[in-house]
Amino acid sequence: MNKKVVIIGSGFSSLSAACYLAKAGFGVSVYEKNDTVGGRARQLVKQGFTFDIGPSWYWMPDIFERFFNDFGKSTSDYYQLDKLSPAYKIFFSDDVITIGDTMDKICEEFERIEAGSAVHLRKFIAKAQENYDIAINKIVYRPGISPFELVTKDTALRVDQFFKTISGQVRKQFKNPKLIATLEFPVLFLGAKPSKTPSFYSFMNFADFGLGTWHPKGGMYKIIEGMKSLAQELGVDIQTGRAVEKILVEKGHATGIVVDGKSIMANFVLSGADYHHSETLLDPQYRQYSEAYWDGKTFAPSSLLFYVGFNKKLQNIEHHNLFFDTDFERHAEEIYDEPKWPTEPLFYVNFPSVTDKSMAPEGYETGFFLVPIAPDLEDTPALRQQYFDIIIKRLEEHTDQIVENNIIFKESFCVNDFKEQYNSYKGNAYGMANTLLQTAFLRPGLKSKKVKDLYFTGQLTVPGPGVPPSLISGKLVSELIEQQK
Repeated sequence: MNKKVVIIGSGFSSLSAACYLAKAGFGVSVYEKNDTVGGRARQLVKQGFTFDIGPSWYWMPDIFERFFNDFGKSTSDYYQLDKLSPAYKIFFSDDVITIGDTMDKICEEFERIEAGSAVHLRKFIAKAQENYDIAINKIVYRPGISPFELVTKDTALRVDQFFKTISGQVRKQFKNPKLIATLEFPVLFLGAKPSKTPSFYSFMNFADFGLGTWHPKGGMYKIIEGMKSLAQELGVDIQTGRAVEKILVEKGHATGIVVDGKSIMANFVLSGADYHHSETLLDPQYRQYSEAYWDGKTFAPSSLLFYVGFNKKLQNIEHHNLFFDTDFERHAEEIYDEPKWPTEPLFYVNFPSVTDKSMAPEGYETGFFLVPIAPDLEDTPALRQQYFDIIIKRLEEHTDQIVENNIIFKESFCVNDFKEQYNSYKGNAYGMANTLLQTAFLRPGLKSKKVKDLYFTGQLTVPGPGVPPSLISGKLVSELIEQQK
C-alpha cells in the first residue's frame, strides 16, 4: 500500500511538492482553506478584468522549465510565454529609465544616464551570471540541513561576497543614483534592504538583465492552473475550502491532521502554509520556534495592493512600472528600521493588459498597484484610501494624463487580509528576508526537529522568498520525505 502524505495549503511550494511526491509513488492529498488553489498566487476576475492577486513578475524562466521537465513536460504544455519588450519602466522625479529586452539596449540606456557606465555594467552582469550559475547549480537545490552545503570550490573563492553587500558592490562601480536604484531594485524580491543583502545575491541582476522579464498569457495564475493539472494527472487529490485545524502527533510522530473536526490519518504531514501558523497547529511542546524567535527575525515587507479596472487605455505606461520618484532609502528605513506607514511611498504598477488583451475588456486597462510597507502596521479603510489617492496622483503626474475619473472599480488587499486569508505572520507578503543570518541552514528547517514525519515548505524556509524558490522548496522537501519511504 502506498504511503500517504497530507499537504496543508496549495501555493507554489505545496503544488510542487505534491507533484514530486505523487511521481515518487505516494498517495497525496492537498487541503486548502480558501475556495481556490494557489495560495498567495490566486486570481481575481471581475467585470471582464483579470488580476493576479499576488506574484506578477515572471523571472528565472529556466526554473519553471526545469520543474515541468522533471515530469516529462514543458511550460508550453500548460501556458504560453511572451518575453516583455521593454521589460519595465522606472519613473524618477526628473527622468524615466526604460529597461529593454537585451543587454545592448540596457547598456545604451545606462550610457545615456552615465557615460562609461556600460563597461562597468557588462562586467557586473558577467559576475552576476557566474553567481547565478553557482547559486542555481550548486546551492539552492540543497535542503539547508548543514552549513557545509554552502562550502564548494566555487563558493570558497567567493566567500567575501557573503560578507559584502549588494549596496556596497553597486556603489563602488556606479555613481548615478538612478542607476544605483535600478541595480538595487531586484534584491527587493529577496525581502531585505540592499545594504543588508550579501553581494553574492547579485545573481538577481542576471535574472533581470540577462534572462529577461516574461509574461504567461492569461496571467501568473496560468502557472498555478498548469501545476494543478499536472498534480491531478499524477493522481493528487486536491480539496479546497478545507481549513486544517490541528496537526496530530502520537509518540513523537506526525500521524495526520484534523479538518472540519475529523481526523485524516497519514504517514507524513507537510505544511506549505505560513510556517509560524503551521506550528500553532501543534501542541506547544512540539513547536520548534518560540514567539521570541519569530519576533526577532527580519521579515520581508507586507504590501498595500489595489486591483483597479479602468474604462480606457492608459498612456505612457508599460506592462511593469516602478515609481522611484521619491527617496528610496527613506522608504526602506520606514519598512525595516523604524516601521511605519511610508512618508512618501515608492510603488509599483502592473498593467498586464498592455501586452495581453485577454486581461481586460477591449479598450480598457487592468491595473495592479503595490506599495511595499512594514509588516503588522495598522490597516484601516481610511489609510488605504489615503495612499491610493497619493499614488494615483503621482501616476497621473508622471504619465501626463487624468485617470481617476476612468476608474470603474477598485479592490484593495493589505495587512489584515494577508493575516486573515493566508494566516501570514504579521501580515507579511513575501516571507522571511534572505539576509546573511537568514540564509540556507540558518532559515527555519524543512524538517521538524521535534516531530518525526513532519515537514515544511515555502518562503519562510529553504531556499527563500519568491516564486522560483518556492518551486525549488517543494522539490527539496519531497526529496527529504522520499528518503524516509
